Amino acid sequence: MKASLYFRGSLTSCNYDCPYCPFSKNKDSAATLAKDRGYVETFVNWVEDQAGHGHRLSIFFNPYGEGLIHRWYKSAMVRLSHMEHVDKVAIQTNLSARLDWTEELNPRKAAFWVSYHPGQTKEEAFLSQCYQLHRRGIPFSVGSVGVKSAFDKLHSLRRALPSDVYMWVNAFKDQKNYYDEADIAELQAIDPHFGINAVDYESMGRSCQTGCNVFYVQTSGIVKRCYKDRAVIGHLYRDGLEGLSRQRDCRMKVCDCYIGYIHMPELQLSKLYGERLLERIPLDFGTASRL
Repeated sequence: MKASLYFRGSLTSCNYDCPYCPFSKNKDSAATLAKDRGYVETFVNWVEDQAGHGHRLSIFFNPYGEGLIHRWYKSAMVRLSHMEHVDKVAIQTNLSARLDWTEELNPRKAAFWVSYHPGQTKEEAFLSQCYQLHRRGIPFSVGSVGVKSAFDKLHSLRRALPSDVYMWVNAFKDQKNYYDEADIAELQAIDPHFGINAVDYESMGRSCQTGCNVFYVQTSGIVKRCYKDRAVIGHLYRDGLEGLSRQRDCRMKVCDCYIGYIHMPELQLSKLYGERLLERIPLDFGTASRL
């Protein structure tokens, strides 16, 4: 089976203190961090054990908080990137951690989804991190939430990034009719594909790859169809991929998040992103050409 697995452990803290984010208010205890490390290591060991089962796997870590400030996420990325049956390992990160360890990654399989937080880091420091990845030939996308107060900073970052690095903008959806036509045009100048994220997709009863060949794995191996659907469909270590996989239509009224709607076949977004769908790099950006 060719499958994509999102993994989220028990981490609930971050080294940033964004006012809108609940995880900036948390500080995980030593016990919680030890538990998270165990969950990550158990998951990586399970992936390694799948080598003889004929699976081709893509892994995406999206922790609640910042994973790369903890050594076990770095170790997991390195190990997974060198497994023959793993096609990709990616992580959602604010890119604040040291990056010397990325020399150990297999750049043909590793990738980064990088979130830019203008209020938490200086542009120069953030760009320095991005250029380290770029020099090492590690694919990555960069993006931020398109709040109006950040427009100038987003433009500045787009100008400073290498031209072959895709910069996405997530639409701010907490307020109805937040953007006017001029705002949308301005954001499309930064992210030519902004329009895809600017809308919500009716999804109730629609076909989706989640639960069939895309799985959302949490903590001890609990599996859900997607991160917004709370229904548990099984357990990864007990049921295996074959036992979990079946066609499951969406149970949510709308799908409004990239990591959800990209798996709706009717949108055909694989034509836009190809094999870089998880890490959000469109085919019209040349990151892969450096490898």
